[in-house]
Amino acid sequence: MEFIIISLIKIVLVMLIILTTVANLVYAERKVSASIQNRIGPNRVGPWGLLQAPADVLKLFLKEDIVPAKANRFVHSLAPVISIVVAMTTIAVVPFGDRITLFGREIKLMIADVNIGVLYVLALTSLGVYGITLSGWSSNNKYSLLGGLRSSAQMISYELTMGLSVVGVIMVAGSLELDRIVESQAGLAWNAFLTPIGFIMFVVASFAETNRLPFDLPEAEPELVGGYHTEYSGMKFGTFFLAEYANMITSSALIVTLFLGGWQLPYLQSLDLPGLWVSVIQVLTFVVKVVCMLFFFIWIRWTIPRFRYDQLMNLGWKVGLPLGLLNIVVTASWMLLIG
Repeated sequence: MEFIIISLIKIVLVMLIILTTVANLVYAERKVSASIQNRIGPNRVGPWGLLQAPADVLKLFLKEDIVPAKANRFVHSLAPVISIVVAMTTIAVVPFGDRITLFGREIKLMIADVNIGVLYVLALTSLGVYGITLSGWSSNNKYSLLGGLRSSAQMISYELTMGLSVVGVIMVAGSLELDRIVESQAGLAWNAFLTPIGFIMFVVASFAETNRLPFDLPEAEPELVGGYHTEYSGMKFGTFFLAEYANMITSSALIVTLFLGGWQLPYLQSLDLPGLWVSVIQVLTFVVKVVCMLFFFIWIRWTIPRFRYDQLMNLGWKVGLPLGLLNIVVTASWMLLIG
């Protein structure tokens, strides 16, 4: 019972943090994009426009839910649920700190401590495409269907690259557990330095995973109107929107965990601080790294134009796949040399 209560508290806290971060992330993206494009950005609702995000959420709740007459109503409603569930559950195995001792009990700072954390993440992220594909098919709209088909083809190409890029990390850490992978990056032995090819390819694949520019082909407005969510309105559309930003947070947390040392602050242990202070600093270190990655996601979106569909396929199969295999060979050779 004690284990269940602690797990529920972790789940509620993480969910609240993610939902709050999503709302603030939308505001941050609008402000950053305005700065990049020499605009002002939201500044009307509340001081400095800070209430714009809550106003948008309220607007989505009040909007009418419209479903096309010939759409498959059940699947049309199920698709956004699949997207948000996958986006929210992937974060469960990501460690946001080491361990903390509260009330005489040692608690690991992650929701679920599983020994196949990497496989869990890859399995769940591959399920996310079902939400987009089913939404396109169920809408009975050719633009939406094309967006869903694009998403499925896109997933096959970038998932291979993503999986291969993580193999180097597993080889270096010798474990599939995400907390062990973080511990193996103590000091400045970050996997971004040890496996730079894998790091770059994982970041590129993460942009495709989150359906954001320059890889937002399933919803490309110039040729597909709105792509897979053309026929969605109200909170169903809002759920897709929430899933996209939740995926951004999850992808940033995974990049930090796998390649940027996770909650590790170089040489923190040498300061000989009290245990509680160490735990707080580790969590703050993880949060700062994730925020920096989120800024990078936003920055790239408003800097690089969208790839053509054939360019994405070429990047996935003709560039990403060979580089992923090269990363494994280089990492294995390096480990043999130093072994």
